[in-house]
Amino acid sequence: MTEVSPARPDRPADVSTPAPRLPLGWIKRDHLIYLASVAGLIVLWHVIATTFFKPQFFPPPLVVLATGREMLESGELMEHVNISLQRILAGFLIGSAIAAPVGLLMGYIPIVRAIFDPYVQFFRFVPSLAWLTPVVIWFGIGETPKILIIVYTTIFIVLINTMVGVSHIAPNKLRAAACLGAGPIQAFLFVTLPAALPFILTGMRLAMGNSFATVISAEMIAADSGLGYLIFNSRLWMATDKIFIGIVCLGALGLTADRFFRYLIVRFAHQYGPIE
Repeated sequence: MTEVSPARPDRPADVSTPAPRLPLGWIKRDHLIYLASVAGLIVLWHVIATTFFKPQFFPPPLVVLATGREMLESGELMEHVNISLQRILAGFLIGSAIAAPVGLLMGYIPIVRAIFDPYVQFFRFVPSLAWLTPVVIWFGIGETPKILIIVYTTIFIVLINTMVGVSHIAPNKLRAAACLGAGPIQAFLFVTLPAALPFILTGMRLAMGNSFATVISAEMIAADSGLGYLIFNSRLWMATDKIFIGIVCLGALGLTADRFFRYLIVRFAHQYGPIE
């Protein structure tokens, strides 16, 4: 009796496996841990404020919440938030728009780097607030000095991160592009720019944090509105609840901005480099 061999498919079976994904239970658990951590901080805040301090010196969360609700209803809080955000976004976007192209050119073209590197290395060690008084003298008290200070803060962080991104490109990638017929411009657009994108976005992510710190310091010194002004002016009346409202708003806005840039890195640049 002839033994019949098992039939073989004409094409090999697809043995590719989908990319590993976290189970839904793990995602939910991480979210619960995140919320529990925030809740734990609020409870600790309440315990410390009610046990060791008077409300005038360290207001508990419920007092801050009640004051925040009143400020929201009156429109005072959103006015300060909107003004600070407008200053941050204007300076941050202008600074990033200047720094990213200059950083790409400095990293890609040696003569450009040789021309601008001394100025970058010199001025990046000069704190932005050191320029506040000269800028106010030159441009007066208004929006321009605050935006220029944020531009100054943003430029060096984004520029240096961009230069680092260009320098980390493997030479073999550029040689491979040249072997395939790519000219300098094509290699720049299709090899250098994508490879530097994670570093550019990471630099912008870091610069956003510095922009928050800079605008608050500038508003404390030369402003009559904004979250920095709210914090600084509230100290005159011992309104610590309003001071904490400003601090909480800054933290919430900063966290939102950081998550936004992290999303951009994961969404658009994960294939070009590691995600931190």
